[in-house]
Amino acid sequence: MSSRPRPAADAVLVPGIHDIDTGTCELVRDRYRPDGWVLEINGVPSSHIDVSDPTLLEFEYMRWIAYLMDAHWTRAERLRVLHLGGGACTMARYVHASFPNSRQVVVEIDGRLAELVREWFDLPRAPLLRIRVGEARAVLGSLTDATRDLIVRDVFAINRTPAALTTVEFTRHARRVLAPGGVYVVNCGDTRDLATAMREAATIGGVFAHTAIIADPAMLKGRRYGNVVIAGSDVPLGDSASLARDLLGGAVPAQIRRDDEVRRFAAGAKILRDDEIPVPVGSAAVPVRSLSG
Repeated sequence: MSSRPRPAADAVLVPGIHDIDTGTCELVRDRYRPDGWVLEINGVPSSHIDVSDPTLLEFEYMRWIAYLMDAHWTRAERLRVLHLGGGACTMARYVHASFPNSRQVVVEIDGRLAELVREWFDLPRAPLLRIRVGEARAVLGSLTDATRDLIVRDVFAINRTPAALTTVEFTRHARRVLAPGGVYVVNCGDTRDLATAMREAATIGGVFAHTAIIADPAMLKGRRYGNVVIAGSDVPLGDSASLARDLLGGAVPAQIRRDDEVRRFAAGAKILRDDEIPVPVGSAAVPVRSLSG
């Protein structure tokens, strides 16, 4: 029997605004795809999901992460994946469909949002996919060493990642939790000056032996606001020709920079540290609980 998610046959998806713990979310029908939906959180597009095709990734940065995964692992491998930030669980659905032997945990701070996503979309059930309601740093700090193969950080408060999830101390926790050969990958949203991306690249490069960044050329040249995917590992990343071809062939062609190129990109940028954050970090603002489905 296939473990691929089915369309959410029992759920009635109706466009509209819903109250959640951190404000509101809105379910918006995709005008161009009959089974597509956009989830907006507090007015900002957060996720796109196609209920009939979990491998369809509408957001470019998610496709870039998927290409990086394909270059690093075979589809037959059983990956242990931790998603920091849930949204509609788009990336978790993709991993389940593409790497069906995997076990995943999604950490989502908003308990009501997690409940709605479970209700609306036919997500894999435990133990294939567990949703833990809690603050990402608190959950990461509680995990056992060397127990994950991939950690994806995709957490935003409006349009910025909380500072406590960008520091070198946080990044060291991620490396501690990764098994040998594992990958830590973050979605960094930045403005044209690229100051945030450069500091994040410097921070991740200060913890991991190997780093890579993926973005479209206009973003890397500072011509627009957008997303930069930054990855770190203790083994080389992104050195396959197929990855470079995949990135160039997308709807928004992207480039990958590795190791020395990343160091040049981040040259002069200060590593992010906890002592720059004006409020205490690492405390659990939300009780951690499981929403396995």
